[in-house]
Amino acid sequence: MTGKDSTTGGTTADGRTVGTTAGGGTVGEGTRAVRAGLPDPVKYEPTLPGPVFAAHFHLPGEPVGPYTYGRDENPTWTHLERAIGELEAPGQTVETLVFASGMAAISSVIFSQLRAGDAVVLPDDGYQALPLLRERLEAYGIEVRAAPTGGDAQLGVLAGARLLWIETPSNPGLDVCDIRRLVKEAHAAGALVAVDNTLATPLGQRPLELGADFSVASDTKGMTGHGDILLGHVTTANPELAAGVRRWRKVVGAIPGPMEAWLAHRSLATLHLRVDRQCATALTLAETLSTHPGIAGLRYPGLPGDPSHAVASGQMRRYGSVVSFVLPDRDHAERFLDALRLVDDATSFGGVRSTAERRGRWGGDAVPEGFVRFSVGAEDPEDLLADVLRALDEAVR
Repeated sequence: MTGKDSTTGGTTADGRTVGTTAGGGTVGEGTRAVRAGLPDPVKYEPTLPGPVFAAHFHLPGEPVGPYTYGRDENPTWTHLERAIGELEAPGQTVETLVFASGMAAISSVIFSQLRAGDAVVLPDDGYQALPLLRERLEAYGIEVRAAPTGGDAQLGVLAGARLLWIETPSNPGLDVCDIRRLVKEAHAAGALVAVDNTLATPLGQRPLELGADFSVASDTKGMTGHGDILLGHVTTANPELAAGVRRWRKVVGAIPGPMEAWLAHRSLATLHLRVDRQCATALTLAETLSTHPGIAGLRYPGLPGDPSHAVASGQMRRYGSVVSFVLPDRDHAERFLDALRLVDDATSFGGVRSTAERRGRWGGDAVPEGFVRFSVGAEDPEDLLADVLRALDEAVR
């Protein structure tokens, strides 16, 4: 469950820092998360330097060096990008780029790699904003195909595609596909593979180690974990692919603020603590709900009886903090949500404060009206379970 490698930083030919791993020692995931991306210690300087607020930098003579203009690079991004790279791919030299949001990160891969006449394969049960991308892509002359995540169904529409976009576990249905299998088939067909790893985080699965070309995430969710930052990232081991994503970020200006980047880096230090607590409690919650007479359609990949468990166990080290289930109807679900006292009715997941929502209120997801997406936080498990069971009881009165 826990990887062991020693992490350091590397530098590209043009001076940018990338995540690498040295072979001189072994550390656990917790140690890596705490230390990732930190600069070498300097006497009387802080361990994690404060955010650098700069639109421009001193630049006499020729513009050679890592920092020239604020839309291109920032030292605060560099530390965070190095940290995420070390978590995404210990033992590899990779490049990570951070963005103003998860959608900015997703868009950077799709729009930097596709041209008119190309085809892309998306999941038809993935993140709700993907249909918005479909509209834009088709307007630009790009063919969009879609198939469900479960059963590796995207393979059925892969032929001739330039890019395969995987979301596993899927949001909100929590289906899982076999990343290794899809990568093998896609690469054989000449397609690139990007994996949306938002729900799992790098502590749950590492798409690059499973062969993917891109690992992408909305760090608004579990990576930063406090529900107070919008952020996203893209990690790849291919310098040419990274260059395309970097150019896209520069052209559209989809950059994070330095304060957000600094807060995100600070938050990574507790990632392993948060994820371990949340995943353990999520499994306990799922086990409890599995015997509750008022619950239908329960999904959690960590449950041995879940349809995705076998595939998930072959590629995931932790199963995530999200549990989904179906209550009898819309009103029942609304009464349940209203009765919760330790859980916020909110539309995000992965945070230290538990959240839940009736997902059908947004439209766009093919879920029943009583479908609930529940994101487990870091509360004491017994308190959270008691609150959920009490709310379920109140919802039937």
